Amino acid sequence: MATKIHKQRIVCGLSQEEMARRLGMSRPTFIKIERGERKLTKEEQDKLARIFASLEEYQQSDMRINVPQKNLEKFKQVLLYVLQEVGAKPNVGMTVLYKLLYFIDFDFYEKHEEQLMGLTYIKNHHGPTPREFVSVVEEMKTKGEIIEVKSKYFAHEQKKFLPNIAPDLSLLNGEEVDMINDVLQRYSDRSASMLSDMTHRDTPWKSTVDGKNIDYELAFYRPEEFSVRDYGEL
Repeated sequence: MATKIHKQRIVCGLSQEEMARRLGMSRPTFIKIERGERKLTKEEQDKLARIFASLEEYQQSDMRINVPQKNLEKFKQVLLYVLQEVGAKPNVGMTVLYKLLYFIDFDFYEKHEEQLMGLTYIKNHHGPTPREFVSVVEEMKTKGEIIEVKSKYFAHEQKKFLPNIAPDLSLLNGEEVDMINDVLQRYSDRSASMLSDMTHRDTPWKSTVDGKNIDYELAFYRPEEFSVRDYGEL
């Protein structure tokens, strides 16, 4: 039942927050229902059926409510900060950067139910890849904000980026900086292959079709290995 509710909600393009509002309950309560940890009452089942029925005309639409709200200026400052802190490490090339950005965005969303950068990640063979990365980095290179260098990491050619300017941390709040530092502490010493393997075990990547955008809502179904939220407090 829980899996069916989750799938139908996704088809209808409703976020967990919107579904909880329509059912007249808190989002944490609805998360428990989708995780199979709480059963619906008969009244809630009837209300849910009416909600899905009223949205039937939208079920074939690609419209989504929880489309990532991209904040590209914030992304630039996060990237500069990450490069300032760990960019010189020999293992931190473009692939490692992709994975660090993924964990920053999805860990923050799972923990705080808000987007940090809100980048759009697609599922590819090597793990989640932010669609906006290349165009933003090219713009930053043109402005002289970062430089690109080529190096070797063991036997592999590697593309690295180093900052030319300091990040503007006024665009980030304390929770955001704490999350970035936490992700860097946990993952920045890992190799590209190790991080790719880790993202392949994470629910958002596993539950997405190849080449499609990864839904941020899937962060609430992560295995204990990657989850950063204590759901026992819900």
